[in-house]
Amino acid sequence: MNKAFEIDKGNDSLHSIGGILLVGQSLRHCKLNDIFLSTNRSGLQFQDVDILKSQIGLLSQGREKFTDIGQFRGNEVFTKALDIKAVPSEESLRQRLEKMPNTHNNLLVQANLQFLKTREFGSLHKGGMTFIPVDMDVSPLDNTNSNKESVGRTYKGCDGFAPMLAYIGTEGFMLKNELRPGKQHSQKGMPEFLDKSFSMLGKLKLKHPVLLRLDAAHDAEINFDHLPAEHYFIIKRNLRRESPEQWLAFARRTGRQLKSREGKNVFIGEAHHKYPGNNEERPVIPVSYKVTERLTDIYGNQLLIPEIEVATYWTNLPLEAQDIIALYQDHGTSEQFHSELKSDMNVERLPSGKFATNQLYLNCAMLAFNTLRMIGQLLIENKNLAPVKIKGQRRRLRTVIRDLILLACKHVKHSSKEILKFGRSCPWFEVYQKISASI
Repeated sequence: MNKAFEIDKGNDSLHSIGGILLVGQSLRHCKLNDIFLSTNRSGLQFQDVDILKSQIGLLSQGREKFTDIGQFRGNEVFTKALDIKAVPSEESLRQRLEKMPNTHNNLLVQANLQFLKTREFGSLHKGGMTFIPVDMDVSPLDNTNSNKESVGRTYKGCDGFAPMLAYIGTEGFMLKNELRPGKQHSQKGMPEFLDKSFSMLGKLKLKHPVLLRLDAAHDAEINFDHLPAEHYFIIKRNLRRESPEQWLAFARRTGRQLKSREGKNVFIGEAHHKYPGNNEERPVIPVSYKVTERLTDIYGNQLLIPEIEVATYWTNLPLEAQDIIALYQDHGTSEQFHSELKSDMNVERLPSGKFATNQLYLNCAMLAFNTLRMIGQLLIENKNLAPVKIKGQRRRLRTVIRDLILLACKHVKHSSKEILKFGRSCPWFEVYQKISASI
């Protein structure tokens, strides 16, 4: 038995969520209290905005279950940091969320837009052009073995939901989300989603045009009617019945061959004879392509039948194919944003059996996601104060939660002041103090 320490319980107010203050400070940019002012009703112990802030406070710690709220009842740090009157019970949190009207989703989206207006977004540079990336994609949420409303078979082969998610900037702030039934096709509802997203983008008054990137699931003729002319797009094409052999022959005639290993031929180029939906009444949209022919495998073994791989992209960018392909490959970064939402914040198995409540929950997760993202970006801006070496231009949300949200502190009341005291050996205090002042 290790007798190095004795165990005792004192009267000090100690907490493991010192970083919740940063969350509360960040949420002030959303102006939640002002936006939800009209929803306040007299005689209620908890206003709707208090319920939503409590849920956001949980999500910002990576806590996805309603039951976790019980740990913070009577916790003055949690309450005062988030500017709420009291912390609801598990039952109150669940029941009040389920009773909230759908119009509250619009208010949360409005709050998120207000938050994004305070941010500067990272941009991309190619061929002397600058633009702000916007990536949209469906990312299934696995809710296997549940009887929740609208759970269905997703294209990933699991039972769950198939939300559409949109991110802005190289940092990956969440612009918008839309919870969808698991069996819904990615393209269904996409024109409306595009309209709402570009309406929000217009309100952000961005310094540079947007570069929208979509995968082949959204290669639909109707989508092109919902893309503003002042912005740019790269949409991966669905080859459908187009023959890889025909593309290879076209690439040999018109393309540029890149250097590659022996037994592998790679061609890139542009085509100017394609119409969205093969509808010749529409104007031609340029297509950038990459065609790869493999005659041998990586070990030099001859293939009986050559492998032909074709990737083509609709785009209105006045750039060469090599730049277009590189820009689209960066679209894969959005998969990391999905992972941070689902793994780092544990927003995978949605907690309610009601579809409308889960949409509300996902919008709360969006605000928590962006709050953590902002704290992470401020950490990078002040990385010289951090106790560890920080590389890269973006900090994973899991790391932000671990290093800055789940910080031990002591809550001290002295005279008319309330103070959060961090230990003398707290390695993150200097950067925490700087981030708090910056917010």
